[in-house]
Amino acid sequence: MTRRRYVQINGELVEYGDHVADRVAPMVMPDIGEYRSMVDGSIISSRSKHREHLHRHGMEEIGNETKHMLKPYEGIPDCNPAGRKELIRAQIDAMSHAEFKRAIRRDVERVKWQSRED
Repeated sequence: MTRRRYVQINGELVEYGDHVADRVAPMVMPDIGEYRSMVDGSIISSRSKHREHLHRHGMEEIGNETKHMLKPYEGIPDCNPAGRKELIRAQIDAMSHAEFKRAIRRDVERVKWQSRED
């Protein structure tokens, strides 16, 4: 089976270039490159050694997921947007003057550093 490619010229589709045959061969993933373990400094040179190394040290491989990094909010009720404003107001009221000043100073520093990165 072949695929045909088209280009639009002046509102009309025109066949473009040679026909490209669909791939019928299986795709093969190459072995991983050699790397040094951050756990014990050993050299890992294949996928099987990588899997065995993870198992031996009780580690788990994860991809690009960041879901595991998010900590669930414990003890804070999920409330509607109007309720959030009241919740924030109550938390600020419960802070001492020194705690409030520290929080403001920390936020100002965070904004300074973030604005330098842009």
